[in-house]
Amino acid sequence: MENDRLAAFSDGVIAVIITIMVLELKAPQGTGFSALLGAAPTFVSYILSFVYVAIYWNNHHHFFQLVPRVTGGILWANLHLLFWLSLVPFSTAWLGEHHAAALPTALYGVSLLMAAIAWYILQSTIIRSQGQNSALSKAVGRDIKGKISPILYTAGIILAFFSTTGADGIYAAVAILWLIPDRRVEREIDRR
Repeated sequence: MENDRLAAFSDGVIAVIITIMVLELKAPQGTGFSALLGAAPTFVSYILSFVYVAIYWNNHHHFFQLVPRVTGGILWANLHLLFWLSLVPFSTAWLGEHHAAALPTALYGVSLLMAAIAWYILQSTIIRSQGQNSALSKAVGRDIKGKISPILYTAGIILAFFSTTGADGIYAAVAILWLIPDRRVEREIDRR
């Protein structure tokens, strides 16, 4: 199968995920600055989640430029990733409403951790299907960011029960880590 259908379906699901997240943003009850300030935690959690979903979409887009053929295993691994990403709006909404509470902060971390694990499974499935000498395998290399992210998410989940601010800081730090452009995939695309 060509990768166009998988990419189009994934783009649609990710668009719906972002739409659901933005629909969860409610206008403040009052008209003053204090009402707007009260909505800040919800807005900040939305921004962080939007950044995460955008990072996944961007990396997905780049990865599938290096995947000439999609197998059944890749389809299922992709659906597994989309499942975990589809739970981000729920964990984002709960975190936004209860930003100082341990369990919503930890659950937010769990949703990020599971998406990271699903990404790793998708990446591994593609490389296994395409071979160790494939363009994607060369581009990914040792994948330091991919290996350190689940460790940091796990630390954030545990820390959530002691310091929600510390856990949120870890989640934001991982997002910043992934915002720093990784040119390996783009170099492989240019070589092709």
